[in-house]
Amino acid sequence: MATFAQRLGIAMHARGMKQVDLVHAAQRAGVKLGKSNVSQYVSGKTVPRTDTLRFIADTLDVDADWLLGRDRTATPRDDATTPRADAPSSGADETARPAATITEGTTMRHFGKSRKLDDVLYDVRGPVVDEAARMEASGTHVLKLNIGNPAPFGFRTPDEVIYDMARQLTDCEGYSASKGLFSARKAIMQYAQIKHLPNVGIEDIYTGNGVSELINLSLSALLDDGDEVLVPSPDYPLWTACVNLAGGTPVHYVCDEQSEWNPDIDDMRAKITDRTKAIVVINPNNPTGALYPREVLQQIVDLAREHQLMIFSDEIYDRLVMDGLEHVSIASLAPDLFCVTFSGLSKSHMIAGFRVGWMILSGNKNVARDYIEGLNMLTNMRICSNVPAQSIVQTALGGHQSVNDYIVPGGRVYEQRDFIYEALNAIPGVTAVKPKAGFYIFPKLDVKRFNITDDEQFALDLLHDKRILITRGGGFNWGEPDHFRIVYLPRIEVLRDATDKLADFLSYYRQ
Repeated sequence: MATFAQRLGIAMHARGMKQVDLVHAAQRAGVKLGKSNVSQYVSGKTVPRTDTLRFIADTLDVDADWLLGRDRTATPRDDATTPRADAPSSGADETARPAATITEGTTMRHFGKSRKLDDVLYDVRGPVVDEAARMEASGTHVLKLNIGNPAPFGFRTPDEVIYDMARQLTDCEGYSASKGLFSARKAIMQYAQIKHLPNVGIEDIYTGNGVSELINLSLSALLDDGDEVLVPSPDYPLWTACVNLAGGTPVHYVCDEQSEWNPDIDDMRAKITDRTKAIVVINPNNPTGALYPREVLQQIVDLAREHQLMIFSDEIYDRLVMDGLEHVSIASLAPDLFCVTFSGLSKSHMIAGFRVGWMILSGNKNVARDYIEGLNMLTNMRICSNVPAQSIVQTALGGHQSVNDYIVPGGRVYEQRDFIYEALNAIPGVTAVKPKAGFYIFPKLDVKRFNITDDEQFALDLLHDKRILITRGGGFNWGEPDHFRIVYLPRIEVLRDATDKLADFLSYYRQ
């Protein structure tokens, strides 16, 4: 029997509708239905809830029961006279999934996903990545330019780090203190001093299983339902996702491509309300590669001071800055404000898989005593972060930064950055701002030239035609279908082949 996803595909094809058409229809009808939701339905990952199911059935002019496979003989309606059976629901089951019989007269209970996930998006590993995995499983090679994972592209962990971890493994078999090893936190505290973060002691340092865990933890400790957090657009999507998961509301302020992707301070100011609790700053920025100058950071600090807001600063790429520029930690400009600064070794030491990150509390901690108590509670609940990974922090921060040789002229990251920037801008209909840090670039497509209305469809079409996996701009909470992110970690010969294929693809592609 056909699955829900297969029947949905049949009905959409019969009506000549694409995924984006369903999303637009939902917007017109005032129904909450995003691109990621539709992608999950079409890919068979999940089945919609009762109210959404009814909307989809109405829009496609089919029976809800037929979509669910409850009527094996029914087909999509050819006219409005075909009878409809509305999808039932009960107090125990509101997911509108078909009943599975255990014994006569008894039905199996089904468990739907939490409604807190309805607005969660993480397309860095999403529907397009799932399709790439399916293609690889069938024997197709895919060039993955979607995720900043250095190891597959030949970036190796420094020998000294590997040696020190191996020597300490037998000492790392037990739990550490919940905030982390003393040696690791001491090294991070000294690094904070170098970055001029004010009022930081060793108790203000928390280690984590990568920065990702700490972002989730820090927002969960802060937000009540309806609290607002200003998040950049484009952003690293985990920030928006974690605000949603914590019950908060992400409010996206615009980063201006015409101003080298710097935050639009006027837009940020206009979006502050009495529910706003914090501002998120991602500097250097992922996905744009922007590095914010001191004067822009000072404007953000002034705004936070005026409205008494916390600042969360994601600085994981602070040691991947090129062109002789300086990274400034925003917390160093805000001794009177409460700031939480995030960083780690995943990128600077090419050890993403080790999952070692940290966060630093600085500035005026008196205004955040209750929040810090909640933070400590959640930190204790997860016991501790990866202890072997913590054991190398002192070595990594105390010695030669492994990435230094990569980010100067002649170094891999520097030269690959220059190549991808020039190659993309040479393709008709594509423009890109030159990144100043990190290893991502966020090019813009001329949507009128290519008739692009759905960036996820663009990413899928590129994957199918050229076996290249990128992440669509909407995956970074960018509101228009005109951008995508490329990871420029592969060597230049690989990037050259990829951009040649992209140029060929765009020479004929029209959505």
